[in-house]
Amino acid sequence: MTKIAIIGSGFIGRAWAITFARAGFDVALADQAQGAPEAALGYIDGVLPSLAENGLLNGESPAAVRARLSAAPSYAAALDGAVHAQENAPEVLDVKRALFAELDRLAAPDTVLASSTSAILPSAFSEDLKGRARVCVCHPINPPYLIPAVEVVPAPWTSGETMTRAADLMRAAGQAPIVMKTELDGFVMNRMQGALLEEAFRLVAEGYASVEDIDVGIREGLALRWSFMGPFETIDLNAPGGVADYAARYQQIYERISPSQWHRVDWNGPVMEQVLAERRARLPQEQLAERQVWRDRRLMALAAHKRKAAADIGA
Repeated sequence: MTKIAIIGSGFIGRAWAITFARAGFDVALADQAQGAPEAALGYIDGVLPSLAENGLLNGESPAAVRARLSAAPSYAAALDGAVHAQENAPEVLDVKRALFAELDRLAAPDTVLASSTSAILPSAFSEDLKGRARVCVCHPINPPYLIPAVEVVPAPWTSGETMTRAADLMRAAGQAPIVMKTELDGFVMNRMQGALLEEAFRLVAEGYASVEDIDVGIREGLALRWSFMGPFETIDLNAPGGVADYAARYQQIYERISPSQWHRVDWNGPVMEQVLAERRARLPQEQLAERQVWRDRRLMALAAHKRKAAADIGA
């Protein structure tokens, strides 16, 4: 049985553990904080039945998936026999550097060392490692057991074999890898999301629309197509002659709009008072946790629907 080491068993680590165990891998969770792996397993025990109810355990029982998960007493024990280590430490560069130095020392030479970082370039914490060619980023959208996209990002010295192995493992785990050709600040998903958020804050700050109207535009508009198509496929299907026809018809609109988007507003400036007031009017602070549970249940239902639609209609 192929073994995966989860290094850091907090919010992201426990989600990765579910993802890999569901796909049939043996998963060992390790953490420097005593009791953290056991706490993660307790959390997972509460999630697996809901995934089973939504048909998201690949036809297996929660008990069968849970049997593949274990708490390791040390990083060395978790790494013993692992083909892939998924690191989930805090987003602090010095922490990453120290941890990857330890992982590089402890792991077998052919173990891929991947970070879940969403903001730190892999070159920043792998440059001085003896085994730096086997280090990459595998950055998920959380939780990966419900959202399959994952960015696979190389440092300049990451080997092609490492990138291939990491991407193949993600596919085997049911994920959809975005295989980047070189590292870039923000990777792909945060840059795309950031562009949308920048415009959303501008539209609110400059008085063009309310917070809820912006959310409606995405929730009830663009996101309906984007939930099963990307932006390039969307425009390829939105003009009679395809993507080139779309560009010929509509590029002038975006070219005209673009100069008005070359400035930004401070998200924590005066606009935050309006955003916060409107959001708290719709969702009081004390109901955030409850709404997060609602979000995850909706994501489960959407993931189940997408699987069924792909089988019935085609991906």
